[in-house]
Order: sequence, then structure tokens, then C-alpha cells
Amino acid sequence: MIIKPGELLASINTPEDLRKLKPEQLLQVCQELRQYIIDVVSIHGGHFGASLGVVELTTALHYVFNTPYDQLVWDVGHQAYGHKILTGRRDNFHTNRKYGGLSGFPKRKESEYDTFGVGHSSTSISAALGMAVASQYKHEDKRQHIAVIGDGAMTGGMAFEALNHAGVANANLLVVLNDNCMSIDPNVGALKEYLTDITTSRTYNKVRDEIWNVLGKISKFGPNAQQIASKIESGVKATLLKQSNLFESLKFRYFGPIDGHDINHLVSVMEDLKHIPGPKILHCVTTKGKGFALAEKDQTKWHAPGLFDKITGEIYKTVPEKPQPPKYQDVFGHTIVELAEKNPKIMGVTPAMPSGCSLNIMMAAMPDRAFDVGIAEQHAVTFSAGLATQGLIPFCNIYSTFMQRGYDQVVHDVCLQNLNVVFCLDRAGFAGADGPTHHGAYDIAYMRCIPNMVVAAPMNEQELRNMMYTASQDNMGPFTIRYPRGEGVMPNWRTPLELQQVGKGRTIQEGEEVAILTFGHIGNYAVDVCKKLALDGITPGHYDMRYAKPLDAELLHHIFAKYDKVITVEDGCLQGGFGSAVLEFMVDNGYTSQVKRLGMADVIYEHGSQLELHREAGFAPEDIERTVREMIGVAVKV
Repeated sequence: MIIKPGELLASINTPEDLRKLKPEQLLQVCQELRQYIIDVVSIHGGHFGASLGVVELTTALHYVFNTPYDQLVWDVGHQAYGHKILTGRRDNFHTNRKYGGLSGFPKRKESEYDTFGVGHSSTSISAALGMAVASQYKHEDKRQHIAVIGDGAMTGGMAFEALNHAGVANANLLVVLNDNCMSIDPNVGALKEYLTDITTSRTYNKVRDEIWNVLGKISKFGPNAQQIASKIESGVKATLLKQSNLFESLKFRYFGPIDGHDINHLVSVMEDLKHIPGPKILHCVTTKGKGFALAEKDQTKWHAPGLFDKITGEIYKTVPEKPQPPKYQDVFGHTIVELAEKNPKIMGVTPAMPSGCSLNIMMAAMPDRAFDVGIAEQHAVTFSAGLATQGLIPFCNIYSTFMQRGYDQVVHDVCLQNLNVVFCLDRAGFAGADGPTHHGAYDIAYMRCIPNMVVAAPMNEQELRNMMYTASQDNMGPFTIRYPRGEGVMPNWRTPLELQQVGKGRTIQEGEEVAILTFGHIGNYAVDVCKKLALDGITPGHYDMRYAKPLDAELLHHIFAKYDKVITVEDGCLQGGFGSAVLEFMVDNGYTSQVKRLGMADVIYEHGSQLELHREAGFAPEDIERTVREMIGVAVKV
């Protein structure tokens, strides 16, 4: 379906076209841009509320600054839909997040306007500062560098590290703080309260109005502009530091808060800020989901709602013919409450993803035992370690790809001290439309190599429940449970909890000639393949290994003694992953079987549905079947 942009938006193929318009036309551009985002996302899906909230901000930035020469970094990346539309990707925007189409996030190789890849949060100030220092070194004194950071991303410690450096670097850097009190869920912590205090303070607002009355005229002062700006800055500090402005104390010039939806005021302010050197921060107050009433009202639900009716707001959902299995995240959410009701030692921790990982269920039932610590994975891990030193058993739920950000803490603060922290890695394996920044490709390899760590993966909901129950026992040490995005396979999943023997796999079926060893949910592909092959009289063995560390040595001895041909299947990287662990066991024990590993190759996989990506990587059901047939010399059916 072709979606037509409005009259002005249709004329904008690059920001240069935007800058040819008169200031009084910008309001119409914003209206058309917001409507175009609504039109496309309602039909094709994607993130929604975040980009609606920065329509005016996006338009003003590209109108005032000479992008792409002036460098613009978005943080977090899902607020950049308007940016993509204004920078030459309007007509392809309907391919957003689809296999072979546009990325859902800024991507350097996709456009020269995407200066930095920003699928993860809290990186923009560091990146933009690096760009600014590089320009300073190259004597590009007129080049501007702008980091647009959502206030949720400001809860990440890396943002504060960058502010601390930028305050003394004296490079030409503008940080635009998009303050909407939201990431995916409502923001938490002292920073949110601080920004709220600034926004509602009568003193701040009074001084703000006085400042902008003067700054609105600053460009008229010509050569004396910097001197006047310096005097204004001194006056601002004298007044505002009575309330101890955090950003001023870090040697940033602070401006705001201002209305992030007033396009004319934004343009005026940014024009003035271009002429003020050094590090500065512009605090813009916005509304996530602006312009779509339901998205403004329920901002978490409309972060990425799926397909919907743009008139009624009805979110389209197919009605299944039979009961459907739950998402793994929901099984986690309900199971941790069930476990915590029986065991007072159990706590829950997540870095800003309570609804995404379903810890919000525990937060509602046991608010004193479940913690959203903000976008701060490093802190989440070490906070969990601190809980564990006092005899508690924290379940630290972090998406696999985000766990990479807390890796040093896993090694240093948890594993070296052998603390009983349970890491539940949601979105392990291919994450789908979110693409390479969100694929949980590496956790098997990076967790398996650490002493004291257990690495487990459930094949279904019952296995997830039992692994959580097992991990919650006393003195289990560091314990990782990885599971994928999406549904499991068991509509009736509320099974009685059973303790597992750590490192013990299970036999799905014994077979002949070839054995299939699977790790995690991907084993369900092998179950279907074995049923299909049985129709042709082919009976491979299938073993759900459950644990990549420790491996089930007894079961592997049985497999390698019986089978000359072995296939390993995993939804993770081949280098250092589950298949590598099996090969290591084989070599260490003198076996000589032929082993074929199926999993992610040493490449970056883009975005698409999980099945599309499984096919690209070569471990979809048809790939497993073909590999079995090839290894036993039976022709592949066409």
C-alpha cells in the first residue's frame, strides 16, 4: 500500500529542501511529518510514541543545523523515525524493520545523516564528544555536534561519564535533553525527580523567560555576541546555582527547560545556541506519543504497539483458533512470583525493562522485592551481587544484548566471588526486527568462558520454570538462563516445579547413524524435523542438552560412542558457543565423530523475522533436515 506524504513533506527529499522553506511553513511540516509516521507505522508496525514526541525537535534540528556536515547523534535510536523521513528515506520508510529494508535505528552504512549506530542507549554524548574533539583537532571550528538524548538514556552511567569529560574538554558540543519522563516504561530514580523539579520550579521558569528574552536578540550583537553570552552565563549561574544546577556544576551552559513542541521557539533558540561555543545543554520538555491521544495517555503500551487502526486506535490482534503458548518473558514473570512466594530470599532486578521482561508482575505483587534500576546494566549486576552477599538470591533479568554492557561486573563482582546471582537473559538468539544491535548472539560464548558460571537454556516453558527453581536453591553460584523472544510451545504451561540436576541433559529420542544435539528453544525445530524424517524411515537421535556448561559428560560419552555423525544446533554464535563446547569435549576425550555445527556464523546479521534470520544463518527446520540427509547420504527431497 502506497502512503502519500503531505504537500510540504513530499517536497523534502533532504534537509537542504527543508531549509529552503520559510519559518512560518515549519508548523505545517511538523503536522505532515507526524501524520506520515502515524500512517506508516499503523500499517507496517514499528516503534511509535518516541518518534511522535520529537517531531518538532527533529524538524528544528535539521532546519537550523547544516546536516550532515553538522553531526547529529540520536539516543535512543527508536526516536529517529522523523529524522529518517527527512533525510532521503521517506519513500522507503514502509520497509522499516522488515527483512532487507531500513533499519529501525540510525545506521552508519544506511545514510551519511546517520553519524553513529545507536541501538543501545546512553552512548550519544560520548560519541558526539569524540566527533567534536576530532573536529577541534582538524581545525573545523565551525562544525556543530549535537547529541539528542532521551531522559531515559540519561539514567545510564555512560552518559554521566561523558558529561564529566565534556565539561572540561571545551569542544563544540550541544546536548539536547529530550525530557519526557519515559524510556519504554516510566523513568525511575533521583534524576527523574531532579528534572521534574527543574521543570516545575518557579525560579527556573522565571529566569528562563528572562534569559530567552535576551538571547532572542543575541544574534543582533555581532562581534560582541560571545561577550554578552558570557555575561548572561554568569548571571544564570548566580541565580540558578542557588538551586545547585547539576549540569552547570559539570561546566555545561544550561538552557531551559523549554517547550519541545513549539517549533518556532525551538528554531529561534537553536539559532542562538549555534553562536555559543563550548559544551552546552538544551533541556526540552516533550510528550511521548504527542499528537496521537491514546499514545499520550498510555505511553508504555504505545511504545511499539504493532499494527493498529489510526482512526479508532484499535490494535489489531489475530484471534487464535486454539489456546496459544505464552511468551517466555511472561512465564518468567509469573514463575518468579510463584518462587518468591515460597522463598523470601528471592529478589528481582531489571535495568529499565520491567514490562519488556515481565518483572512488572513481581513489582506489582511485591514492590519491596523487585527493582527497576534505570538504564544501568553495570549497576544492575553489581547491585545484585551486593544483595547476594547478604544471603539473598537476586534474579537479574537483562536482555542478552544488553548484558554485554555489564560484562565486567559479571566477571569481577559476581563470578570471582562465586555469588548466587541468577542471570535471566531474555531475547537470547535472533531478536527479529530490532536487528543486529538487539540480537542476543554472544551470551553462550561470553558466559561459558567464566569460571563458576552455569549456562542453561530451556527448550520449553516447563524447562524454564524448572531451571529457575533449580537456580533459586542456596549456594548455586552464578547461574545463567537464556531464552528467546516470543512464544514457547506449551499452552498449558503451569506445570509443577521440579528440581533439575545441574548439567544434566535429556534424551528426546534415540536413533541411528546421526545424533542431533540442541541447546534451548531451537530444539523444537529438531522435534518437527525428526517427525518428518520418520515418514521416510530416517530416525536420527535427538538430545536436548539443556546445559552448555557444565556439559552432560555421561550423555555425551553415550552419544559419541554410538554415533559417528553428530549435528549441534544453537541460536547463538558458533565461535565459542554450544557447538564449540561439544567439539572440545570430543577432542579432549579422543572421539573422532564427524561433527556439523549449525548456528550463527562470524558475520553481522541484519533485521527480519526470526524465521527469516534462522534461514539466512542456516539453522531453520529445512536446514536441519538437509544436514541430516547429507550426513547419512540420503538425497534431499525437492
